[in-house]
Amino acid sequence: MSVFVDESGTQEGATEYYVVTCVLHDQSDDIYGTIAGYEQSLRDKGLPDIPFHATPLLRAHDEYSNLDIEDRKGLLVAFSLLVKRLPIRYRTFVYRSREFGDARRLQALIRRDLVAMLVDHLDYFQSFDHVKIYYDHGQTTVTSALTDAFEYALAKDAAIPREPDYHGFRLSQVADYLCAIELTAQKYADRRETSTDERFFGGSQAFRRNWLKQARRKRLE
Repeated sequence: MSVFVDESGTQEGATEYYVVTCVLHDQSDDIYGTIAGYEQSLRDKGLPDIPFHATPLLRAHDEYSNLDIEDRKGLLVAFSLLVKRLPIRYRTFVYRSREFGDARRLQALIRRDLVAMLVDHLDYFQSFDHVKIYYDHGQTTVTSALTDAFEYALAKDAAIPREPDYHGFRLSQVADYLCAIELTAQKYADRRETSTDERFFGGSQAFRRNWLKQARRKRLE
């Protein structure tokens, strides 16, 4: 199994929310054809094949700075369809800054929730000879929580390679996408959505119907 991890927020509590997403992929399930179909759909629509990053896409930053909003919406929809077709499962954990306050407490909460996920699905995770975790080591809080939780629950070393292969990079982007969707869901639930959220996802009901429902069909229950 491959586990691709992404996070959103600051571990020091400077942002309202902190989100961690784990995308699970059984390497025996083929993803090559699905990814190739996604890339062909971009060519057919005249859209650039930019590595997916939700925040820059929504805000027209970085690689997306020269794209108009219709192209960015097109890229978002195309990537959502890729996620819909991929044989993956995911779990997201959302924390409010007032709940943890500092990085040490956040690490403990993430470790707790990861262990609970692993124990709840222990037979599933133990059916794999190897579990590889892919995370870019962006924040030490997440790296430490991942290592501690997987080693504790599965009683095996939890190696975290830095670089997945080309198709693994796509799954890392899927973790980014699902982080954004679950963060947006929390913002809508708390009535803290922004004008940018509404511009791309519509109102609360439209978001739940057209975006969140589709994503959560992939959630590990």
